[in-house]
Amino acid sequence: MAEESLSQIPVGEFETVSQLLASNESLQIAFSIMIIGIVGISVGYSKFSTWVGSQKFYYQRPHFSRFVRRAVLPFFAIALITAINVHIQTGVLFGEDLSIIKGEDISPAETFAKILNTFNILVIGYTISHLIPIALNKREKSGLEKENFDAWFEMRGFVDDDKDLFHRLYKWVPPNVTPEEIEENKFKKMMQTEEGKLELEQFRTTKGNPIGGYEKLVDKPFEEWKKSERSKYEKYYQNCITGNNQSGRKLKPGAKPDEIFPIDVWREEKKENEFEPIIPSSRPPGYAKKKQEGIPKSAKQILPAGIFIITIIGVVAWWGVDLIVLATATGGMAIGVGLALQETLQNYFAYFLIRKDKIFVEGERIKLDTGYNGYVHKITPRVTYLRDALNESIAIIPTRQLVNAQVINYTQGIKMVPAIVDVGVSYLNDPKQVSAILVKVGKRAMKEVVDDKGKHLIRQIRCPHLEHNRPSCGCDKDIHVDINQPIVRFNQFNDSALDFSLWVYVRDYGAQFKTKTDMRIIMYEEFKRYDIRIPWPIRTVYQGDEKREQEEIEKLKDQRNKVIDEYGIGDIGHGSGESE
Repeated sequence: MAEESLSQIPVGEFETVSQLLASNESLQIAFSIMIIGIVGISVGYSKFSTWVGSQKFYYQRPHFSRFVRRAVLPFFAIALITAINVHIQTGVLFGEDLSIIKGEDISPAETFAKILNTFNILVIGYTISHLIPIALNKREKSGLEKENFDAWFEMRGFVDDDKDLFHRLYKWVPPNVTPEEIEENKFKKMMQTEEGKLELEQFRTTKGNPIGGYEKLVDKPFEEWKKSERSKYEKYYQNCITGNNQSGRKLKPGAKPDEIFPIDVWREEKKENEFEPIIPSSRPPGYAKKKQEGIPKSAKQILPAGIFIITIIGVVAWWGVDLIVLATATGGMAIGVGLALQETLQNYFAYFLIRKDKIFVEGERIKLDTGYNGYVHKITPRVTYLRDALNESIAIIPTRQLVNAQVINYTQGIKMVPAIVDVGVSYLNDPKQVSAILVKVGKRAMKEVVDDKGKHLIRQIRCPHLEHNRPSCGCDKDIHVDINQPIVRFNQFNDSALDFSLWVYVRDYGAQFKTKTDMRIIMYEEFKRYDIRIPWPIRTVYQGDEKREQEEIEKLKDQRNKVIDEYGIGDIGHGSGESE
């Protein structure tokens, strides 16, 4: 039935095309010249594209370079087709006039011109379908560049800035009144020296807010900052091609695999590394290309196919094909294909929902109701990859299943994860003294537990770096809930010990493991210093030794009481009704 319906579809002028080409030798030659010309242009375009990819401006102006690479082939193809069309219409190419043939409703020249115009329309549609995503990508990258500028302003400059760029573009203006958390005499004294002003500029209140404000020293700070970033990239590029890098190799632009980041990927790489300088040749060969391949597909990457399909449909309608009849005849086929691709379509719709609602994004730590816990590695319209934190496995899950699944997101919103250390101490120790020492352990950990870049892992109201007139590492940023750390809990009377737990909140899920390890080390040191004893997990029968042990513990009683005076005992015994 479908085949019979298709045979009845009016095809308009399509039926005359093959007859036209077969009936006229001149048109055959013209058509052959056009095909050979397009093939030649394609070969030349391939060489041109390779040449562009090896030039410096391709790395410095990647979006413009991609635009040129996409536009050159269509430009010459349209010029060739149009030139042949003009020569056919005027009879210049073959010395004969094909514009009028008696007995025909439409002349061969007009029909052939329509064929050439069809090629032009398809080429133009193809070009537009690929140029629009490039323009949208450029707009998106410009937005990301503005986000980097905001981060630079928040950090008061990047570590690789030249000659304190921030203070060449902005001037700190002190508050007119003394901040509540600073004594008036101290504030006035600090305002009299440059060191004091710098300390006030870096000061944060207990809510994490700075004091004072900034005024611009130049008209367009954003443009000046962009120039500075481009000069950094220029230095990076020169270090790559001259061999002034940690490998000592001269990296070749356009090489396969590519080892040099274009400037847009370079910016993203800096952002992922918390704006630390990018060291040339610090990544394995092919990392730049692999990074681009790993970027999940977005709606912009579906646009080319959609626009080109619309162009084809328009051309088919222009040639006189009845689209309604065609759609009716192919409806059954479409239903069959739809049923066959049902799960695929569900995955696509789930992909768009996850992207639109931002349920989770790449890099976030999530836990599924199946029990799998890991980082979102990549989201695609078909499957989603979850990477285990210890890199021991990757879970590949159909994207549609994640829409209806119960997902726990450890990263989104409030980036605070508890790090809890449980410990049992001897019944002979005073619980209040133990609590005070655990508070001291927590206070030490808040200052001493850092990552390999010197940034604190534990979240806190005010970054300890500010106490030493240094910029905040960010441990005091984006805290939207009231916290009072560290937290000590006296949990229970166990068989052989008094059970306590020490709580602190860290910046992300993975930070808790190093934090707990370091806290145990600090705890061991402090327990040894104050003779806080951890009993063996066995039953002990005392035969007069308890009195002796009690006397030994009492020797350091005064020192432990000093810890209570200095650090307090947290909120133990204060009537707190907080639930765990």
